[in-house]
Amino acid sequence: MLSYRLGVDDLADMRFACSPLLETATSLWALRRPEKYALHLPWIRRTRKALASAGGLDTELLGRLAVDGSGWIPDFITPRPESPLPDVADELRRVRATPEDKVLFDVRAAYASRPLGPRLAQLAEDPRRLRQAIADVVEAYWELAIAPHWPRMRAVLEADMVHRARLLARDGAAALLTSLDPSATWDNGRLTLFVHRDLHMAAEVDGRGFWLVPTLFAQHTISPVGAEERPTIAYPARGVATLWETRPPRPAAALASLVGRPKAALLLALAGPASTTELARRLGVTASAVSQHLAVLHRTGLVGRARAGRVVLYARTELGEELTRGG
Repeated sequence: MLSYRLGVDDLADMRFACSPLLETATSLWALRRPEKYALHLPWIRRTRKALASAGGLDTELLGRLAVDGSGWIPDFITPRPESPLPDVADELRRVRATPEDKVLFDVRAAYASRPLGPRLAQLAEDPRRLRQAIADVVEAYWELAIAPHWPRMRAVLEADMVHRARLLARDGAAALLTSLDPSATWDNGRLTLFVHRDLHMAAEVDGRGFWLVPTLFAQHTISPVGAEERPTIAYPARGVATLWETRPPRPAAALASLVGRPKAALLLALAGPASTTELARRLGVTASAVSQHLAVLHRTGLVGRARAGRVVLYARTELGEELTRGG
């Protein structure tokens, strides 16, 4: 079990972020255990094919980053957030600037009593070389497996952040924190949740900042393994089921008759907050066409909009929800 004690100031300073390198690292779990990640099967098939034909990629090292048996990943590969929407280049710079003793500590901590294997054991003899090799393979894997899909993935993550921010504003911090995972409980200023059977830790946030990070590949909450690490909770994002879908929803006849088929399809596609670009991809139409229909739906009070970083996200209003239920 993991628990964090948060004071009033910690709750006031609670922030959201999404991380390109967190998605890069945790996606290795899906490649290793595809039977547990049915929603990601389209991506798994494409990525396995790309890896098989990739030249010069250290696939042996890549395969060792998610530890057999535990799934632990060395912490330094996924830097703690410093801003809500970090750039992957900045995150990679931080990985390459990690002190050598921490690189070695994090690798050994991830493996615990398990053997490192020949490749990692050889690199561990020279921590600087180990850091460089891991940073290089993570960057190459990002470019191959995650970067082509990052706009789509980021849209889902940002939509989740908007949803949670609305939940915080409407129902308060306790409701937000207990929504992160079925195991989460909130009692007298302490958040407790199950992260991993081998992780038992209690820590004070104590003004260090508290980050909540949605992720697409975690099936439950995950967190740094050391009490001295910056307090961060990564949790399963909403809307993963929409990530790889390509078939647009079919509007009901009554709803289509009322607002027109294109606008009805847009309303149905907004099961969760989404950007214009993401809606255009789902529906197979141009972004300009989506923008025109969204403008009408917004003026008539059927959708609302909010900015998340550089992206404007749209969501159904209460009236829009009523129409889609009735339609």
